[in-house]
Amino acid sequence: MLMFIVSAALAQTHRPVVYVAPIEGIIDLGLAPYVERVLREAKAAGAAAVVLDVNTFGGRVDAAVQIRDALLASELPTIAYVNRRAISAGALISLASQHIVMAGGGTIGAAAPVQAGQPGGAAQPVQEKTVSYVRKEFRATAESRGRPPVVAEAMVDADVEIPGLIEKGKLLTLTTEEALAQKIADHRADSLVDALAQFRLSEAEVHRVGLNWAEHLVRWLTHPVVSSLLITVAMLGIIVELRTPGFGVPGGLGILSLALFLWGHWLVQLAGWEEVLLTAAGIVLLALEFFVIPGFGLVGALGIVAVLAGLALSMVGSGSSVQFVLYVAGRVALAVLVALIVSIVMLRFLPRMPMGRRLVLQAALDTQSGYASAPDTDLRWLGKRGQAVSPLRPAGIAEFDGERVDVVSEGYHIDAGSVIEVVRVDGNRVVVKKMSTSEGKAHDRI
Repeated sequence: MLMFIVSAALAQTHRPVVYVAPIEGIIDLGLAPYVERVLREAKAAGAAAVVLDVNTFGGRVDAAVQIRDALLASELPTIAYVNRRAISAGALISLASQHIVMAGGGTIGAAAPVQAGQPGGAAQPVQEKTVSYVRKEFRATAESRGRPPVVAEAMVDADVEIPGLIEKGKLLTLTTEEALAQKIADHRADSLVDALAQFRLSEAEVHRVGLNWAEHLVRWLTHPVVSSLLITVAMLGIIVELRTPGFGVPGGLGILSLALFLWGHWLVQLAGWEEVLLTAAGIVLLALEFFVIPGFGLVGALGIVAVLAGLALSMVGSGSSVQFVLYVAGRVALAVLVALIVSIVMLRFLPRMPMGRRLVLQAALDTQSGYASAPDTDLRWLGKRGQAVSPLRPAGIAEFDGERVDVVSEGYHIDAGSVIEVVRVDGNRVVVKKMSTSEGKAHDRI
């Protein structure tokens, strides 16, 4: 009796373990690290199998390719339980699994690559080059798992014809029964327990693995809307910081936003050292243009191009079409343009608003209050009108009565050649403002 109890206890202890990972919603780049983690943890735990509980209409091709590669490289048995659909990218993930089990009423296929349109707009067709790439990915995946490659190709390319199954000009989508007949699916099961029973794992301990907080964060950071917002905030903070003296909140917020954008895309294997260094080089070139080189020319243009290219390349994955690359570049350019417009508005109007005035120290330590103020040689410029010799960003050089003087604007940019007036002298700072057109003409007549 004692021996029986010990044997039962040992059997209970050595129950096989099955890891289950849900593949639901949109297939995005944040999902790939999650699947890779599940495969690693399952291998380390000595799991009997990894089950992907698939129910998706698809998503990004590059994300599906990353998951496909991880599944093909896995040493553990992998099972795709299609409950109830594996469409587009979901079909590639299912085909990459060692076994496919489909629930009754399930579907798999319809994997033609398309280019996402504008919000609310219809998807657009892609170039033949992209269709050919995805078609061969499906074929190679089916071949590696011993499934009919031509059936997999027909899911991607409407030009593939299979007599008695699909005619030319139509994309292939298989029901559960059709998938079983075509040797795409191995079994039918109406529940996960039934699916495990097909592999003698009905008594296995099921360990469901969800996304951890870091994977949730990565999926959020790489969302198209959030990534565009991060670019806008990053560029806005950097532009405002370059146009104002010192280093403060705008610069810190801009660098933080840029770091979050690049970090998120680094983790999903989109951004690499090349993109990071290209973006950093662009920012350095812009800083040189603002602080060192007068005017705006080749260095500034190269800086803008480098920043746009670095950020755009950080959002493009393998197999992306030319249309998608242009679409991403347009999103980045739009985000930078919005940041530029907002920064101009902020720098022009914020100092005049109640909130802006609270951020700027208005008190002055002048000689009338008993404080040592500017040298008498600088006080003589108070109220003088002259011309900016160099761009004021905000510091620069101006000319008054034929004499060159180091001056600073009130925080905004003033172009070289503009008519300016000294509004105050703070210590050794000669503060100027730009005159309006009418005031400048009056100055020219004096």
